[in-house]
Amino acid sequence: MKYLLLFLCLLPGVGTMGIVSARAQQVTVAADGSGDFRTIQAALNSLPAEATKLRTVYIKNGTYREKVLLDGKRLVRLKGQSEKGVVLTYSQARDAWRCDPAGGPDDFGAATLNIRNSPDVTLEKLTVANTYGFEAPAADVLLPCPTEPTGQRRVGKTGHQMALRTMPGTTRLTVKNCTFQALGGDTVSPWDVDAGLYYFKNCTMEGGVDLYCPRGWAYAENCLFICHNPNAAIWHDGSGDEDQKTVLKNCRFVGDPGFKLGRFHREAQFYLINCRFDQNMADADIYWANSGPGAQQWGRRVYYQNCHREGGDYAWLADNLHTAKGSPKARQINADWTFGGRWYPRSGKPATVALPPAAPGPDRYAGLPPQQRVAAETTTAAAPAAPAVDSVAERMLVYQREVGGWPKMVGNVKVKYDQPMSVADMAATRAAAGRNDATIDNHATTREIRYLLEAFAKTQNPAYRAAAEKGIRYLLQMQYPNGGFPQYYPDRSNYRHQITYNDNAMIEALQVLRDVSRKTKELALADAGLVAPAAAAVARGLDCILKTQYVQRGTRTAWCAQYDENTLLPAKARAFEPATLSGMESVNIVRFLMDTENPSPAIKQAIESAVKWLDNVKLSGYTVQDQPDAKLPKGYDRVLVPQPGAVVWARFYDLQTNQPVFMGRDSQVHTSLADIEYERRTGYAYLGTWPEKLLAKDYPRWHQKWNSAAPSAVASPN
Repeated sequence: MKYLLLFLCLLPGVGTMGIVSARAQQVTVAADGSGDFRTIQAALNSLPAEATKLRTVYIKNGTYREKVLLDGKRLVRLKGQSEKGVVLTYSQARDAWRCDPAGGPDDFGAATLNIRNSPDVTLEKLTVANTYGFEAPAADVLLPCPTEPTGQRRVGKTGHQMALRTMPGTTRLTVKNCTFQALGGDTVSPWDVDAGLYYFKNCTMEGGVDLYCPRGWAYAENCLFICHNPNAAIWHDGSGDEDQKTVLKNCRFVGDPGFKLGRFHREAQFYLINCRFDQNMADADIYWANSGPGAQQWGRRVYYQNCHREGGDYAWLADNLHTAKGSPKARQINADWTFGGRWYPRSGKPATVALPPAAPGPDRYAGLPPQQRVAAETTTAAAPAAPAVDSVAERMLVYQREVGGWPKMVGNVKVKYDQPMSVADMAATRAAAGRNDATIDNHATTREIRYLLEAFAKTQNPAYRAAAEKGIRYLLQMQYPNGGFPQYYPDRSNYRHQITYNDNAMIEALQVLRDVSRKTKELALADAGLVAPAAAAVARGLDCILKTQYVQRGTRTAWCAQYDENTLLPAKARAFEPATLSGMESVNIVRFLMDTENPSPAIKQAIESAVKWLDNVKLSGYTVQDQPDAKLPKGYDRVLVPQPGAVVWARFYDLQTNQPVFMGRDSQVHTSLADIEYERRTGYAYLGTWPEKLLAKDYPRWHQKWNSAAPSAVASPN
């Protein structure tokens, strides 16, 4: 029996797990481990190359962070559980791929989903994203590139970024109910100029210039195109045959203000039937981009029928279908008409026009003896080990915003990572990735960065490190040139744009960056390329801290919770957060300064001055208590009471008198906690012991280490 099993394992397509795979017509992928495979690539690897029946790779809802390559396998269907629930995502610009040692000039591997020499492929209910443009910094990135004469290549945020890329030999491609997303150009690039046959239905395609750019014959119906580039949304190359065309029927186009509809660099033929355009579309007909071979043999062939723009039609949108060759009627124009007998994706009839043979793909096993060849192919087909997962980290990935940061709340609900999420909740949260609510308030973003790197250390899951590094870049991006940090970025509404020490927001962001620069603890796992930018950001932050220390009649004191980002003067935030000196936020600012290696005289002076101020403004002989009172809504009241030997500090102190200040939602200044309305009195920390440990332990140790000189008076900038 063992010899029979050995013989079976040596057969093509049969390995230790291949007996079932060779026979099965469907395999299941599930990121949570409940399917046959955890990754889409592993499932595709398990399929034998030869097939006479359609094989389905069924993908359960989840986020699959991988680059997928389908090469040399026909009759394959990738079918998701739901379009928004199955997200295949990867981040790489084509220019970066071409500089990658694994890359090449033919672009196979440049996209998130790559298909080559694989006819009769079907894609259903998938979201495929190339997120490079959404994540990249605003400035171009200079990458090492051995293929360039200078050894470097500049990679831009809006360059070519392919979500779907098909190469020659991939024809009769059917795509239904799918979403493709990128910020740069060529989002959907099905390219076989000799034999390309592509059918898209009920799809959404988002990207930059030429975001939908088929070569050959293409038919798209009931699709939505979202354009983020002014040059062109669609493109066509029909230079392989005079009959080649791209047809768009019942489609809708939206985009950024001034986006142009389309262009072509080679022979092309466009049919737009019953299409609708939003008012942002520019007054510019589909045009020949004056580069490349251009339209030489068959002339300009751009046809419209019953197409309209919101806000009024442009003259060039007028019906001209009757001028097309054969004068077709709009009702005749469908998928079967488009492909002209070469393929019938709707009716399934046999083709009447033969396709040219597909170009053979590279044979990586050429020259091997038969048995070694079978063993090598079987090893390749085996599923690669899936990365381990951390449930909290997975939920953090779901909540991360496109800008790189995280929200603290969604609507009125606090973000919590310790509770399971339904598939619907995960899909809805991913769909909200573009929301403008990323922040560093209440530990948001800094908490996620640290946890994700800890999770990476335990699991070696690269998705966690990538997300954390994206969060670090968010911190670098949000910092003002003067070194301050706003509470939110890029949201500048209300007080969110102010430099914010409140709740230690800026200090926690700077501490993450300091740990990156020092390669401390889990932050040592971040990309080494972040070390220098993080160190520079910390230096700017220290400068801002020194400049915002409040000077009162020539003497340095402490810090306020918020500052105007331009004037660096104290600023008010919420109704109950006046422009005052802070007995709470100043504590961690001092601790951050004390953590400076080889502190300068200015830093030493700032620390000594702040410590002296904190000691001077303490309220001796008092404590704050929550006293039971069944008559009140919460069953207690918060009061300041005498207590011998106790010490307490106010959250807010008057800028000139250093007297405690209490302010409720009415924004009226009070001198007693009892004067504040009950909801705020018990719902906000107006009094506390925040500086106690700093003064008793932390500062004396620091002072002994650095033997600081006594502070001196300085001229007041306030």
